[in-house]
Amino acid sequence: MSSSRSALASVASTLIAIAACATSPSRIPAVPGCEPEGPARPICLFQSPEDLVALPGGEAILVSEYGAMDGTRAGRLALFTLGSEERRVLFSGGEADGAEAIWGDPACPGPPPPAFSPHGIHLSERPDGALQLLAVQHGGRESIEFFEVVGGGSEFSVLWRGCAVAPERTWINSVAAIPSGGFLATNMMERLSAEDDLAAAFSSGVASGYVVTWTREEGFGRLPGSEGAMPNGIEVSADGRLVFLNSAGDGEVRRIVRATGEVEATAQVLGLDNARWAPDGRLVVASVPADEDVDFGLCAAIEKGFCPIAFEIVAIDPVTMETEVLYRNEGPPMGGGTVGLVIGDELFVGSFAGDRILRIALD
Repeated sequence: MSSSRSALASVASTLIAIAACATSPSRIPAVPGCEPEGPARPICLFQSPEDLVALPGGEAILVSEYGAMDGTRAGRLALFTLGSEERRVLFSGGEADGAEAIWGDPACPGPPPPAFSPHGIHLSERPDGALQLLAVQHGGRESIEFFEVVGGGSEFSVLWRGCAVAPERTWINSVAAIPSGGFLATNMMERLSAEDDLAAAFSSGVASGYVVTWTREEGFGRLPGSEGAMPNGIEVSADGRLVFLNSAGDGEVRRIVRATGEVEATAQVLGLDNARWAPDGRLVVASVPADEDVDFGLCAAIEKGFCPIAFEIVAIDPVTMETEVLYRNEGPPMGGGTVGLVIGDELFVGSFAGDRILRIALD
């Protein structure tokens, strides 16, 4: 099988898994235990911690506790304090304390409902200096939710500040802010109707998606040069000129000029998921380079333990696009890594399934 078809099979299986939360728990191959393995120590406090961002000061992480891509399972935003290793819920659906729709689409219908199900998240500083968190969410509506992050240290909190409801039949995965105040988000594929079977949608080996753009003035559009198989993680250069897109089904990270859509360069990585900037300026991406024999669907509803899917965390030089594997794991203490976050001399890894993040001492 070609590398591109293998990549598509891998990411298709992952999407099937994260949308298949009705799987019988008795068939879930969860691996129990919460013991460290080598340099990796699991922190077993979470619900499917699919995405992570570092908060200012380096003392805490904001965690997107994933529900389900079809919106049938609720999730939440949580704070993880590094020193005490304590978890605190910051936001659940239906909460309205301090809610004010000052950002996002003026037509936003209000705070997300109790079915709030976050997915990809992104932290940035707005032009006025306010700290903004964007969250893809699937519960009750397909939308990007805006939050203001306030406080510091172990006392961070979030205030809902608006939303942008995604165009009909889009299925968003990851999001990244742009300096002008808008955002880019990956539309993995057209949302299927209720009667469609997700696995059957991949039987032809074809899945099409692209990056949607959004600004308050112009609403939604499409980023040129972003069309491909299952766009997933996304990041933007500090000046907003370059977009780094994980085209998961194509097995490549693309460096795209945002103004023109020119694809300047690529890096080959299979099974791509989320992306994060590291302090040394490299782009860190999660990779699940699995073959078709792995049954991702059995992992979707794991609540305790972890799903034993091998993964890698890969660093990419944004200039040369050369790659380096920072960490790889198969088996305990965690599988199915979806994001790698470097803070100081440590690497934190989240997952789409299970109850843990990994805290890894880097050489």
